[in-house]
This record gives sequence, C-alpha cells and structure tokens, in this order.
Amino acid sequence: MNRLKWDDYFMAQAHLLALRSTCQRLSVGATIIKDNRIIAGGYNGSVAGEVHCIDDGCLMENGHCIRTIHAEMNALLQCSKQGVSTDGATIYVTHFPCLNCTKSIIQSGIKTIYYAMDYHNHSYAIQLLNQSGVKYEKVPFDAERIGQLFLNES
Repeated sequence: MNRLKWDDYFMAQAHLLALRSTCQRLSVGATIIKDNRIIAGGYNGSVAGEVHCIDDGCLMENGHCIRTIHAEMNALLQCSKQGVSTDGATIYVTHFPCLNCTKSIIQSGIKTIYYAMDYHNHSYAIQLLNQSGVKYEKVPFDAERIGQLFLNES
C-alpha cells in the first residue's frame, strides 16, 4: 500500500484549492493545518460579490491586480470568521507568500510555512520569517506521482 504522506496530502489540498482561483495571472491555494487537521483553506480571488478577474480582467495598479485577495489571507480570514485559532498552526501554500501575507502569517501565530514553488521570494519576508522563528521550507509537489498513487488504489 502506498499511503500518501501528510505533507503530500496537505500540499495536494493547497493545489486543489488553487484550481478554484479566479485570478488570470497566477492560481494560488493555501491550506492551514493544526494537529494534522485542516482548519481552513483559501485561494486567490475577488472579494465576495465582486466581479472576477476571469470574467472581467485583472484590475491592475503598479503591476499588481488590486481586485484579488491572496489565498493565504483568505484562509486566515476564514479562521477569523469561524473563531478558529491559528496559534501554532502550519500553512501549506502552492507559492512562496508575498510580503504582506508573510507578515499576516507571522502575526497569526502560524509556526511553519511549507510552499511548493518559489515566487518573487521577497528578501524582507525571509528576514522577517528568520527573525520571528517561523520555519519555512520548500516542499516539491509532484502531481503526477500523487495521481499515480490514486490510480493504483482504484
């Protein structure tokens, strides 16, 4: 039996969430874990009730889409809305978090970030993570291997 490892399982969840993204530029997913249980998930997209970038195009300002809320922030806000503590939690993200998401992750009490792909890794974000003691690690994600495990079990 080729049982899926926890890291692969949670990273697969983040990638699955990224498939819900409404951003045309980059699809990102995030899964927050506590005690090996998923407590929240998020993907990048528009504010609830706002038009989506996939429908109306990106709303660009200074090279950034200002319509989009990042996946990490959506997952953190989901915890906030539900009254779920993120203190000591872990987050799995498809891409390295931006500076603002990094700051929010640190402030939320999350202790570990696992990400699958580098994406404009900001030097100040890395400095803040190192100073705060938040562990961050690139965990490669092999969707084909995960798919093969699924097919072999069927």
